[in-house]
Amino acid sequence: MWQEERYQRIKALLNTQDRVTIEQIISNLGVSRETVRRDLLNMEEQGLLKRVHGGIIRIEDEAPITERVNSHVVAKRELAKSILPYMHKGITLMLDAGTTNLLVAEELGMLSGITVITNSFDIALKLRNSVTERNSEIILLGGNISLRAPATTGSTTVSDLRRYHADIAILSPVGIDAEKGACNFDFQEADIARTMSEQSNRSFILADQSKIGLTSRAQFCPPEKIDLLITNSKSAECPGYTELANAVKAVKLC
Repeated sequence: MWQEERYQRIKALLNTQDRVTIEQIISNLGVSRETVRRDLLNMEEQGLLKRVHGGIIRIEDEAPITERVNSHVVAKRELAKSILPYMHKGITLMLDAGTTNLLVAEELGMLSGITVITNSFDIALKLRNSVTERNSEIILLGGNISLRAPATTGSTTVSDLRRYHADIAILSPVGIDAEKGACNFDFQEADIARTMSEQSNRSFILADQSKIGLTSRAQFCPPEKIDLLITNSKSAECPGYTELANAVKAVKLC
């Protein structure tokens, strides 16, 4: 079967269902898992679909943040707790608006004397009490209101970010692999994450096992720029994990 024919049949499946699993595609096309994986990577890069754990969805059906915030919560909480040994009084952090970072904010709220720079309304609100109770500073970046998440976004947010410098950027991607590093689906969100990485001494990527080996449209932190990848122990069983672990500077399994 020619590649273009495979693409058409995959798109036809998406037109009849909200979500299509990898197994459905393999069965329908009668081709190998590797061929399907390669096709889906190419189709996502062309903006034809969105890859999610175990399958694909249409671009317009990407899960909203209200759904994503409730997925893999136990795994994400493990990642959030794993950052605590790297924290200390006087540290300055940059946090993007990823759902994992909402749980990171809960852990940071117990610390004293830290500075957090973020574009996320929810993170800022979670940390609000620590300003007076724990002598911390919370800086909410300016910009346009995002239609995808309760956060600021756009060129004003990126410009505002460049006024600051941080010790660590804590970033939560849509997917991460050995070739592209950390990626996001939304280009503006990727611009913010990329700038946070550039404006920080170190970049920490928090990615649960569902994100290992996945890529998306907008790269924001190549593997060689990732100072620490924090992920779950189950990630070691994921395809592409070994290559990813060798590509980044350090990995912490939790």
